[in-house]
Amino acid sequence: MTILYTHRLVLRIFNVDDAEFVFELMNDPSWIRYIGDKGIDDLDKARAWIRERPLESQRQHGFSFYVVTLKDTETPVGICGLIKRATLQDVDMGYAFLPQFCGQGYAYEAAQAVMQYAQQQFAFKKLAAITSPDNQPSNQLLYKLGFTLEQILILDGEERETNLYTYHFSA
Repeated sequence: MTILYTHRLVLRIFNVDDAEFVFELMNDPSWIRYIGDKGIDDLDKARAWIRERPLESQRQHGFSFYVVTLKDTETPVGICGLIKRATLQDVDMGYAFLPQFCGQGYAYEAAQAVMQYAQQQFAFKKLAAITSPDNQPSNQLLYKLGFTLEQILILDGEERETNLYTYHFSA
């Protein structure tokens, strides 16, 4: 089910047929370096992650991470969306893209659409975003989107530092 359209992209709800894409994305070295190894080492675990994370979030909250596909070819290029983490007060916007699709403005385009959706559909006043301090492309993207670095912290259950950004929607 499609949630958002942009000039070049479609953001849609996950389905278990996205397991191969999830497996590829979550085993990419940049995912493991900046986000962490989620133990998705086969397609069954990828399907389980889809059911337990984005689909369950969509059911519980009405939002989740979405598959970002190219509008023209329907090729999955990344994920972008909203998540409510127990460790953060505010809803968090997150994104990750396959390396061959980085540097083409897709993350910015998808994130802008998700931010607009968050404000219009859910009337959020504020969004959070987290990223690894050494993930310069992600940190730069958040600044470009208008997020402000609030603090550097260690989230519950994590071992490494995380940059916490916030974005306040204007009235």
